[in-house]
Amino acid sequence: MYGPMDLTQTFPRSPKDKMSGLVHLPRMIDKAHASKKNTLGEYIFPCPLDQIILDFLEVDADEWVRQVDSQNEEQLNRWVLNKCRSHQPDTIENVNKQILERQPDNEERWKRFYELRDNIDSSRKDITTWVDLIDLEEGRLSPG
Repeated sequence: MYGPMDLTQTFPRSPKDKMSGLVHLPRMIDKAHASKKNTLGEYIFPCPLDQIILDFLEVDADEWVRQVDSQNEEQLNRWVLNKCRSHQPDTIENVNKQILERQPDNEERWKRFYELRDNIDSSRKDITTWVDLIDLEEGRLSPG
């Protein structure tokens, strides 16, 4: 029900964008829509950040794509809010924190992270989370 989302031509929304109180949800909408249209390009759906939200909502990627494909954003917002009703606000904030603060979890992944970051802007030593790296790579954070 959304317009075309071709991630070979444009970026999805920032992982910091919120919907239904959850960060990353608008980005997941964009990626699910592109997945359905086979226009994900180099993006991965579901990626590890997507999986945090999917697990929290207790749905799999196929169900998420079906929901995105069959509803507009207002309807999807209501659907997600309904799924979140049984959760306390601090649980939702904990999910947001998991996403916003996620960093590489071993030496090999840190090495890859630094390589990616330094290829974009080696002066941005302040970039230490995946979300900030995504925003830097997609031009939402200014160069050092």
